[in-house]
Amino acid sequence: MADWLEDGARRALSDCGCKAEDIEVFAVPGCFELPLAASRLIASDGFDGIVALGIVIQGETPHFDFVAGECARGLMNVSLATGTPIGFGVLTTNTLAQAQERADPKRGDRGYEAAIAAATLLLIPKEAAREPVGFRR
Repeated sequence: MADWLEDGARRALSDCGCKAEDIEVFAVPGCFELPLAASRLIASDGFDGIVALGIVIQGETPHFDFVAGECARGLMNVSLATGTPIGFGVLTTNTLAQAQERADPKRGDRGYEAAIAAATLLLIPKEAAREPVGFRR
C-alpha cells in the first residue's frame, strides 16, 4: 500500500511539471517520525514542498490515537512554522481494507491527492503583495 501512495504522489508531481530527478524519497521508521523528518528536510533548504505519506491502522490499544494525532499535529506545526507546504498523505483507518481502498490508485489515490495539495499551495506566494486595507466603525 505504501507503494501505491508513493506512486500516486510521483504521478501527481509529474502532472504538475516536476521532473523525476527532482523528487527525492526518504523513509522513516513510522508515521510518528514524519514531522521531524519534514522539519529536517525543510531546514536543509533544498525542498519547496513535502509530501508526507504513511498508514496508521486502528488496533486494540490507544496507540493509534497518539500516533495519528501527533503525526498530523506535528506536520501542521512544521508547515506553519516554516511556511512550507506539506501534503498530508497519512492514511488513518480502522481496517486494512479501508487503507487499501484509500491507497489504491483506482479507488482512493490519496498519495496523488496529498501531492496535489502541496503543489497547489506553492501557487500562493509566501509574501503576497497586498494593498493596505482598513476600516472604521
